[in-house]
Amino acid sequence: MSDFPKTARVVIIGGGAVGASGLYHLCKAGWTDCVLLEKNELTAGSTWHAAGNVPTFSSSWSLMNMQRYSAELYRGLGEAVDYPMNYSVTGSVRLAHTEERMQEFRRVVGMGRYQGMDLKLLTPAELKEIYPFIEAHDLLGALYDPNDGDIDPAQLTQALAKGARQMGGRIERFCPATGVRREGDTWVVETHKGDIRCEIVVNAAGYYAREVGKWFGRDVPMMVMSHQYMLFDTVPEVEARTQAVGHKLPLLRDVDSSYYLRQEKNGFNLGPYERNCKAHWVSEDDPFPEDFSFQLFPDDLERLEWYITDAMARVPLLETAPLTKVINGPIPYTPDGNPLIGPMPGVPNAFEACVFTFGICQAGGAGKVLAEWITQGATEWDMWSCDPRRFTGFEDQDYCVAKGMEVYGHEYAIHFPHHVWGEGRGKKLSPLHDRTAALGAQFGPFNGWERPLWYARSGDDTTEAGQRTWDRAGPWFGAVKAECEAVRDGAGVLDLPGFSRFELEGPGAAEWLAGRISGGLPKVGRLGLAYFPDDKGRIVTEMSVVRREEDAFTLITAAVAQSHDGDWLRRELAEGLTLRDRTEDFTCIIVTGPKSRDVLAGLTSADLTAPWLSAQGAVVAGQDCALFRVSFAGELGWEVHATPARMPAIYDAILAAGAKPFGMFALNSLRIEKGYRAWKGDLSTDYTLLEGGLERFIKFDKPQDFPGKAALLAQKQRGVGKRFCTLLIEAGDQDPPYMSTIWAGDQVVGELTSGYYGHRVGACIGLGMLRADLNQPGQAVEVEIFGKRYPAVVQEDAPLWDPKNERIRA
Repeated sequence: MSDFPKTARVVIIGGGAVGASGLYHLCKAGWTDCVLLEKNELTAGSTWHAAGNVPTFSSSWSLMNMQRYSAELYRGLGEAVDYPMNYSVTGSVRLAHTEERMQEFRRVVGMGRYQGMDLKLLTPAELKEIYPFIEAHDLLGALYDPNDGDIDPAQLTQALAKGARQMGGRIERFCPATGVRREGDTWVVETHKGDIRCEIVVNAAGYYAREVGKWFGRDVPMMVMSHQYMLFDTVPEVEARTQAVGHKLPLLRDVDSSYYLRQEKNGFNLGPYERNCKAHWVSEDDPFPEDFSFQLFPDDLERLEWYITDAMARVPLLETAPLTKVINGPIPYTPDGNPLIGPMPGVPNAFEACVFTFGICQAGGAGKVLAEWITQGATEWDMWSCDPRRFTGFEDQDYCVAKGMEVYGHEYAIHFPHHVWGEGRGKKLSPLHDRTAALGAQFGPFNGWERPLWYARSGDDTTEAGQRTWDRAGPWFGAVKAECEAVRDGAGVLDLPGFSRFELEGPGAAEWLAGRISGGLPKVGRLGLAYFPDDKGRIVTEMSVVRREEDAFTLITAAVAQSHDGDWLRRELAEGLTLRDRTEDFTCIIVTGPKSRDVLAGLTSADLTAPWLSAQGAVVAGQDCALFRVSFAGELGWEVHATPARMPAIYDAILAAGAKPFGMFALNSLRIEKGYRAWKGDLSTDYTLLEGGLERFIKFDKPQDFPGKAALLAQKQRGVGKRFCTLLIEAGDQDPPYMSTIWAGDQVVGELTSGYYGHRVGACIGLGMLRADLNQPGQAVEVEIFGKRYPAVVQEDAPLWDPKNERIRA
């Protein structure tokens, strides 16, 4: 063992496709002093038994980016590293039984086109031409992806490993990590061959990631599913067609029936995602194994009977195929089905690249993203969809199992914009929950907090089935319109639990905070918006900053940003400063509308004439609280912040004084009319502050330097290529989904980051990014919504509702 490495810059724990890709991409970035540890042989976890499908399809912009990159990498990888790989680019077809599914496909075609992908919609007749064995009589159409295919997972992993070794990376097989410890600023990774001291550790341990996470004091939010696929032997008709045309059948996914069917040699591979699915290693009689390398679960075909029968009806040739083998292996799932790639929450110089449900098709892109996180501290694409910090610690094992099974059983489900999944609910309840429920609130979770989405009236459809539509005028529409009108004409009250809240204090707190944000700080007793850029000037996060004293601040941010923003603040916190997470200690309601002052006047002696963006302590309805003169709804209003015990009395009094309850759907409508941005939609690291139209929040002349200042000055000098815009859209029955493309003639010239109907202005509104030369008021463009282009007009750089903010300042 004399040549066993004693030191490394990075140690990766786990030798599946993702770990190998991480090592490969680190070496490509010039970080060659890196070691990968694998307890057995490479691929011994989930990789070896993976089916190896390589789709580019995703309804997520970031996942589509990642999978597209993987497919592009794999096409040239074998030649690049001189390692033979079986990679069949067969194309694929996804079947549509319903118009809603066709709408989803139309949306994805537009997204793919923007990323340079040639996705196409097929009629049933066109489908039969490329897949002659299919029964298509009951289908509306299909989505064709010419770049889909399948790859040998073991060969892929070995090719990545060979490429990494060629560049100087080190792989230690049959060398399990047994623990880690922190010594000063150094990680020590323990193995039976000896310790390795390193700067950075990566948990790429697949379905063992939760066990590895415990070494860092982290409970990785994950569970393990049993996934089965069946291999069928040669079918003469398939063999004859392959010989005649020279290529395999396209990979078939019947997404409404929930299975894939792939040509395997001259037979088939059938893999269902069954609703009656099974979790493993979650009970005392099924304990987590110390080692499961190259092992499988026993066959359990009974639960797949419906899917097998359905597939045989869809492709009758399957019924003649001899079944030769069943693979039933462990696949890890997070609560939302997306992997974990990025900084390990609360742990310095530790990263995660684990819990991949579709690790083969995502491994290439995951390695790129991981290497960027480690070597640059940021990623090319905004990767919030996979950031480990999107989970904040409330996700216990029961929650992870329930959500994992829900995601698995609905693997191909359409994600409608107003639909709420049913599992894992009620984890965090507002102190007003019973009251709002009694008023008809229909809830949705935000970082586990149940918030009212809308208030159902008598006769409104509150079933889950009613939520499954792309149409704007769903069961909620009339109620949301009435809620918006109540805010416009009178006073509304919104229960808004779960705001992430941090208190920053200590000598020099103001100076430190000023050096982290692009703009200035509010005066004592005031609040303001602050933007935190990265070194490239891109938008990391937005916080409301309340200045309580000269060096004492309350920082309020989105519910889902709790772990992310806490991590961002702590990572360079100056000595002598304290940062406390007070999220659980307070709750919030918004009281807003032209009559909101009248509502509060009879309940408090606070100064209700204090100007916009003022903050004061107050007593409302006999309860201590804080009043912030601000409203995301764009009307005269206040945020009322109080402890959970005090809020019910305040809420009751406000309702009794005439305020009408409204929900998050109404708030979305109200905020988009004001051009207020939403985090990780309109505000993300895909855009700089200048591109985001946030110049007024940048103070280049302030004495403190701040991250990204040089990059923003350089961009300001050369000019932005695209810039934030507001569009009025003559839309049809649907509002534009995220990343809908903007057209000028035959060119794609931008994308929407938000789209919703504004009830006060009576129109569909889009917020997005538009090519700078076209970003002029009155410019006519088109917005593609589910495959059809609708006229749109660029608006002034001002809110559509109350453009001079007279109502807010009243």
